[in-house]
Order: sequence, then C-alpha cells, then structure tokens
Amino acid sequence: MKIIVCVKQVPDTNEVKIDPVKGTLIREGVPSILNPDDANALEEALKLKDTYDDVVVDVISMGPPQATYMLRECLAMGADNAYLLSDRAFGGADTCATSTTLAEGIKKIGDYDIIFAGRQAIDGDTAQVGPQVAQRLDIPVVTYVQGFKIENGKAIVNRMMEDGYEEIEVAMPCLLTAVNELNVPRYMSVNGIVTAYEKEIKVWNHDDLQLDPKDCGLNASPTQVFRSFTPPAKGKGEIVSGTEEEVARNLVNKLKEKHII
Repeated sequence: MKIIVCVKQVPDTNEVKIDPVKGTLIREGVPSILNPDDANALEEALKLKDTYDDVVVDVISMGPPQATYMLRECLAMGADNAYLLSDRAFGGADTCATSTTLAEGIKKIGDYDIIFAGRQAIDGDTAQVGPQVAQRLDIPVVTYVQGFKIENGKAIVNRMMEDGYEEIEVAMPCLLTAVNELNVPRYMSVNGIVTAYEKEIKVWNHDDLQLDPKDCGLNASPTQVFRSFTPPAKGKGEIVSGTEEEVARNLVNKLKEKHII
C-alpha cells in the first residue's frame, strides 16, 4: 500500500508580526514549523505503516529550498521518502495554482492508495488545497476526518461536523483531510533523525513536472493577496468593583457617560 501525505512548512503563527507601516508579514526571525494539521495527517499514515507490513509513506511539499528541513522532520518521524516541489515558477501561488502543482507531483510519484492532507494550513486557513488536489486527480475526497480505519479494501471515515459526525465508506484511491482530533502526532526518534539525514530528498522543478510556467505560480493564480493587516487595538477594559448595588450604579453611570443608554 502506498500512502502520500501532503505537508507544508508554515511560519509559527504565535511568533508572526505585522509591519504597521507596510501592512506586510515580518518573516525575519520567525521560526518555521510543520503545519499542525499536516502532522496529524502524517501520524495517521504512520499508524497504518505500523499496522501493515507493506505500507510505504511518502511526503510531498511545495515550497522554497529551506522546506527540506521540515521534510527531514517528517522522515525522522517515520516517513520513507520525501519530495519537494521547488521552483521560482511556483512562487506566489494561490490555492488553485498550488493544487495544480501538487497534483502533478503526486502523479509523478504515482501508484498511491490514500492521500492524506491536513484540513488547512495555519498561515492561510482556506481548507481548499486538499479538495482541489482530489478534484484534479479525479478521486473521491472526505474532509474533516476525525476517525479512520480500513475494512474490506475500503476506507471507513468518521467525518466531524458542527453538530455531530457522519460515517462514510469511500473507495480507494481517495484523499482525506485530517483534523487534530484524529490523533496525537508522534515525536521524532534519535535513530529517526540520523536516518533522515542519510536519505535523499528529491527536488522537482516545473520541467520535472512537465508544467508550463504559465500554468503554475502567480501566473496561474486567479486570487492574490494585496495587503495583510491587523485590526486596530481596542481600548483598555475597566473592572468595576464594589457591592452589587455599587457595581450596578457605577455601570449605569458609565453607560450614560458614553451615551449608550
């Protein structure tokens, strides 16, 4: 069984800051991490590898050369092979262009049974790339997967919904997007780290994927981000103390001062 996991290197959003003048992300000094939902996707693939003897887990990502560090983290966790789609022609891609490139990379790897991906990336929160990749590969997709097992050659998926869940039987090959309720990602092992740096990460550009530059990256992106900004800071809150009567009286007076009542 061949499993491919789509992963992404993202900035740690706990450390991200916005330039107040330019309205752009300040990336200098911001650490990059494996996208959290993608870690859950990888863990589910590795659990299958632990269960069955014939499972091969490949990870694939589109990004700059430094994304190899994140891919080696995936190898250290237990993935067998890693592929990086990296080319200036891929730069500036929106979800549409990203899914086109990833789909071509997956086609080049070939012979897959399941594709796992994270529900969404924390730097974009679109949740669009996984379903778009499935559409381009013409395979079924189930999103928001919080439970998973294989029975009789089919995937049995527990899909999270706002007011409950639904259980879906889906034929393979298929693409499944994982939520963090699915599992707890494992840590890298010392032996895994050593092994990860002994493996080659295959890097493919647009020529390797037989992609015309006009069909990828910014050239093939119908949506573009013109500006990022943070909302203006709100005023400081005030705590009203005292007895119940005093608190009520002070609160009413404050609301009257602001002409709210």
